[in-house]
Amino acid sequence: MKSLADLGLTAINGREAQITGVTVDSRNVQPGALFAALPGSAVHGATFVETAIAGGAVAILTDSEGAQIAANILDASDCAVVVAQDPRQTLAQTASLWFGSHPQTMVAVTGTNGKTSVATFCRQIWEELDIKGVNLGTTGVEGAWTHPLSHTTPEPITLHSVLAKAAASGVTHAAMEASSHGLDQKRLDGVMLSAAGFTNFSQDHLDYHETFDAYFKAKMGLFTRVLADDGVAVVNLDDPKGLQVAEICMARGQEVIGVGRHENARLRITGQRFDATGQEILFTWQGKARQVRLDLIGGFQADNVMLAAGLVIAAGAEPSDVFDTLPHLGTVHGRMELAATRENGAAVFVDYAHTPDAVQTALAAMRPHVMGRIIAIVGAGGDRDTTKRPLMGRAAAENADLIFVTDDNPRSEDPAAIRKAVIAGATEVAAADKVIEVGDRAEAILRATDMLQSGDALLVAGKGHETGQTIGDTVLPFDDVEQASMAVAALEGRI
Repeated sequence: MKSLADLGLTAINGREAQITGVTVDSRNVQPGALFAALPGSAVHGATFVETAIAGGAVAILTDSEGAQIAANILDASDCAVVVAQDPRQTLAQTASLWFGSHPQTMVAVTGTNGKTSVATFCRQIWEELDIKGVNLGTTGVEGAWTHPLSHTTPEPITLHSVLAKAAASGVTHAAMEASSHGLDQKRLDGVMLSAAGFTNFSQDHLDYHETFDAYFKAKMGLFTRVLADDGVAVVNLDDPKGLQVAEICMARGQEVIGVGRHENARLRITGQRFDATGQEILFTWQGKARQVRLDLIGGFQADNVMLAAGLVIAAGAEPSDVFDTLPHLGTVHGRMELAATRENGAAVFVDYAHTPDAVQTALAAMRPHVMGRIIAIVGAGGDRDTTKRPLMGRAAAENADLIFVTDDNPRSEDPAAIRKAVIAGATEVAAADKVIEVGDRAEAILRATDMLQSGDALLVAGKGHETGQTIGDTVLPFDDVEQASMAVAALEGRI
């Protein structure tokens, strides 16, 4: 039990309260709870204040609008009323104080693509250094302690509860994915970071942010608001936005570790050589050259590895020890993952690429590893940014020799209409006979796999680690890796 003062809160009506729990859901209110009545996209949380008080809430956190909506109910109650200009940010800070602890060393990474890989590589490096670490994000909590998550960046109460449980289990280091939604909604505020990373910036989530400027501003919240002035920013300088991010961080007085091939990168990639199963990379740190082998497909994976190494170094690890771990890093589930190999040697890869830039990057990165054709399976999700659909098709057509357009997660939309938009983009740059429409995703994977000849490779893009396909309101079991493995087994006569 903690008082409002313990949580850094002051009631406008002068009342104090002893808090037994914090919640944003009036249905979960228990006696002694602090109920956060937040503004929502459809309805204000203050609408549920009466329910919360009936359930035993002793304090209400809201904004001025919420206080007006529930004025009559609040005036007639004994509740302490806390009014904040930004209640989401206040809730995040309150949740941090309520749960009280998280792993002592925390880093976070933002960007359109690569967040899961970077966070996972951070955790793998720590494991190689005999440090109890976890990564949190799209794939849940993985590592020395595991836990499922429903969002890439959970809402603050869930986030700080999970971090506290991880710390209690002995986890000392954690790497988080910072989504643009989570940053915009202040979910990470209250997390104490040693370092923060930036991967890249391209089109995604414009259904939520509406403009590129708003999307970029949300991403920058990790550096301008969450990361302290004495924190370290690790920035991919090869991205067109990289130098701007570095300038923003340096203006705040934050130390910047640039990574990439840029001449100003402190952790600089100076050479890469590819083969069928991985790559050799040559890089310099503080002017000293190192060479390591990565058993990872795709040149962009070297970028992700370097960013992860930079974050781990920024968080206090010895650079030489970090670099010694890199040859031991493994493929991240659903990220350029080798799902199956045909008897003729042709490989099937699964990748989470679900933006035009990610599709282009993944396919282009495969090219040096593939002697024959590259076949791509691509689609687009329903109820999301419609403008990227033709761009998805175009990106696939420009970088693959043959394209299958199939369903991703159509959700409430007509799958055929989504496919039509993707095909329209693909046929702008590819002959119609190079673009094959197969609505059923399992059939598309089977047919594409059947076309693989010796030296070819197939990329199944879009769903990566996901284990379900959302059609309407129903989530059907579906795993691209499993489907690819089954397709190969069926074609080779093993099932």
